[in-house]
Amino acid sequence: MPNPFNAYVAGPRTRIFGAATGKLAGLDFAVKDLIDIAGVPTGGGNPDWPRANAVPTRHAWVVETLLAAGASVVGKTITDEVSLGILGENAHDGTPINPAAPGLVPGGSSSGSASVVAGGLCDFALGTDSGGSVRVPASYCGLYGIRATHGRIDFTGITVQSPSADTCGWFARDAETFGLVGEVLCNEDRSTSLPTRLLVATDAWGFADLAVQDALAPMLDRLARLIGHREDVLLAPQGLSVWQRAQRVLQSSESWQTFAP
Repeated sequence: MPNPFNAYVAGPRTRIFGAATGKLAGLDFAVKDLIDIAGVPTGGGNPDWPRANAVPTRHAWVVETLLAAGASVVGKTITDEVSLGILGENAHDGTPINPAAPGLVPGGSSSGSASVVAGGLCDFALGTDSGGSVRVPASYCGLYGIRATHGRIDFTGITVQSPSADTCGWFARDAETFGLVGEVLCNEDRSTSLPTRLLVATDAWGFADLAVQDALAPMLDRLARLIGHREDVLLAPQGLSVWQRAQRVLQSSESWQTFAP
């Protein structure tokens, strides 16, 4: 299997064809190596992980659902070791190349998934996100990427890191594919009506560099004109940094309970 960006997991080619018809028919996708594919070891970015865990006999729910919608699996992708990382580096498997900025890290922990999509090796890819593991590589590699709301997408068949934070996500290069994958995984057609309010979280917005805020300001103006009502809100009156610290403590504690035994 071509692997020009060192993003696919080494080993035999993983190729599973999806249904002949469906919303995603004809599209190819890659799967982060925390997500089960029947008959393929789940490596988790650590050589000891597959030795200590049985080879899956069933696909993860997300994989099964995408196959049923017509998409085909083309490979499993490198992750930061047991998904504990945000840069995309892995001492065992190497660091996937960032096709959007060669020489710079791709972001993690869903590094390989972002790399193969950005490099045009597949149409979309699955990742997981507990503290930025889809959102960060999406931003580093210039992709559409989303962390689904916690509990919105069935996590069955995916290696757990931090149960209070783990969720599935995906990457795509174009909005059309990105939206179609969301329709399938969320089992929900896109709305045909506009929202009635645009809520702008000014405290979250303030975390962005001024150059980023300036670049995105015209988009906010367009949305406000389109929707007709804009309302500035605070997500965390006590400060988002408090949430951030709490999340780090919780994720670290749960990760230790998951992997240390």
